[in-house]
Amino acid sequence: MASGSGSNNKNDFRRKWDKDEYEQMAQKRLDEERDKKDGKLVPPVKRELLRHRDYKVDLESKLGKTIVITKTTPQAEMGGYYCNVCDCVVKDSINFLDHINGKKHQRNLGMSMRVERSSLDQVKKRFEANKKKMEEKQKEYDFEERMKELREEEEKAKAYKKEKLKERKRRAEEDVDFEEDDEMAAVMGFSGFGSAKKAH
Repeated sequence: MASGSGSNNKNDFRRKWDKDEYEQMAQKRLDEERDKKDGKLVPPVKRELLRHRDYKVDLESKLGKTIVITKTTPQAEMGGYYCNVCDCVVKDSINFLDHINGKKHQRNLGMSMRVERSSLDQVKKRFEANKKKMEEKQKEYDFEERMKELREEEEKAKAYKKEKLKERKRRAEEDVDFEEDDEMAAVMGFSGFGSAKKAH
């Protein structure tokens, strides 16, 4: 094993390891594992290569909502973001994204962190597909449609202004009603309910 007295120099305090003994111990452990597995070595786990997510990450469904958490509340319904693959709760969206992109989560999904290496043909096909998408978007852009969208936006803005004017008129009418109530109270002999001073 380790010994400090193997060197001739008295100032050398480094440990010296017996490599032969550790090799024998490692061989013995491997033999025991083979015996347990009926003489066959267990092949290492082969995981899939990393691939794109086929779902959208839901970060906004619980945004602004209030929930009551008790001792009996299940972990999935507690505050924060719940990962059903790893059975854990993460408190904020940034850490949740870090978690689902991390090594532990990917391992639980059965994937390694290695990415499939793209060939030249795959890259060319992807460029062609992106180019076609851009051309389709340019074809879809139509002057008449754009004018229609602008008209709709103007109509929405006008409707919003009308609504604001109606709101102002309604508030003004309410203020007038309050003033009439004050006049009626003065005629009846009391000036107001809020003050203790009497008006002479």
